[in-house]
Amino acid sequence: MIVSECPFCAIARGDGQASVVHADDAVIAFMAARPAVPGHVLVVPREHVSGLELLDEELGARMWAAAHRIARALRRSELRCAGVNLFLADGRAASQEVFHAHLHVLPRFADDGFRVEARWGAPERGELDTGAAAVRAGLAALAAEGG
Repeated sequence: MIVSECPFCAIARGDGQASVVHADDAVIAFMAARPAVPGHVLVVPREHVSGLELLDEELGARMWAAAHRIARALRRSELRCAGVNLFLADGRAASQEVFHAHLHVLPRFADDGFRVEARWGAPERGELDTGAAAVRAGLAALAAEGG
């Protein structure tokens, strides 16, 4: 996607319509145009970054800090909010629809209709240990790359 066609870049530039709840030099947060629940907020880096692989850790921390503050604010608002989910989809396989990194802040309440469905497993310790070793190897490779 060309950055000029990215809807989140347009919002960050001030060219797109959005109901903004927070803006600073690094991130902008606004109400989701297609909310999963009332009060659904998106936290977006101003810089066009398609996903987690290219997201600078400092910028990711800024996104998280803004999302954390917004989640706390939702609990103090007049919106229904008995809990909060933070959700980030990275890549098509994870159901990412807009390829500009963004963090969903979802206020939750009983019978709100939002579901995260999964087939939760119960692996043996050996399988968990094998997975842990694979992740550690990935972390070592990332460190070797300087990241």
